[in-house]
Amino acid sequence: MAALLARYAECIFWMARYMERAENLSRILDVHETFARDSYGSTNWLPILRLNADEKRFFELYPTATAKNVLNFYVLEQQNPTSIIAAIAAARENARQLRPLISTEMWAHLNMFYNRLLALEPADLAAHNIQRLCASIKEACQTHTGITEGTFFRDQGWYFYNLGRNLERADQTTRLLDIKYHTLLPSPRDVGTPIDISQWNSLLRSAAGYHAFRRVYPRGMTPAGVAGFLLFNDNFPRSVLVCMREVDNLLNRLNSKYRLRRGTLPLARSDELLGNLANQSINAVISIGLHEYLDGLQINFSSLSNDIAQAFFLIDQPGTLSA
Repeated sequence: MAALLARYAECIFWMARYMERAENLSRILDVHETFARDSYGSTNWLPILRLNADEKRFFELYPTATAKNVLNFYVLEQQNPTSIIAAIAAARENARQLRPLISTEMWAHLNMFYNRLLALEPADLAAHNIQRLCASIKEACQTHTGITEGTFFRDQGWYFYNLGRNLERADQTTRLLDIKYHTLLPSPRDVGTPIDISQWNSLLRSAAGYHAFRRVYPRGMTPAGVAGFLLFNDNFPRSVLVCMREVDNLLNRLNSKYRLRRGTLPLARSDELLGNLANQSINAVISIGLHEYLDGLQINFSSLSNDIAQAFFLIDQPGTLSA
């Protein structure tokens, strides 16, 4: 079996991450637009900027954090590296370098998606359009996932694609959940108190988890139940536990099937992170602070990503992945 070039592995990993990031950012904007419009008004868009550490960059371009400005910043602003259009542009650039490895369908779809985003105008971000726009972005990202599933060759590259997708998904699930608690329960004394159930419905729907949640909890809904489901449910594909279990499995397979022994360090961190998730309860997490726990997970995900880069991508000489 031909070995995979390290630069190709890195491009595959980041193409998957950028596509997953764009889909999840559209989910975050969709759910937060609903909260702001219904309850808090435009001033409550600041938590979005804080969660992505984008305040400095944003205020260099815009005077105030209105809904219009924040949406433009995260959807259309090409000077913002965390915007949806920047993520798709980065995914497309990685795909361009992968042309020998990916299907014509994958490349064509990414090109069309990118050109659609380029054609958007500020009017497309009006309040009455944003939910439809976010839905179309999610659909385009899911189409990419489907095309990739049906056409991507099952060699080492497939493992790196799924490694990037699941690591990014785990990180983004924590961010989506953090926005909810940060927005509606800003004071520690408010955590766990009764809130508007319809807004938790919106959160679950934004994570594509409402019907799955109802299979586990047919009646009733609590903040702890929703947070626990998104973090620790072992059957929901977007839960942090399921994503990290997949990451751990992929790293194990890369080490065993392809004998990529350089993966020992990321595997050790993944094992530790997975063990923490598997043995944690939502009540214990809420008692110590959900925001702090989610922030800790995000730091660990970043460290794991760095470990993966050191092990597989930042090799001393250009070449192939090997033992």
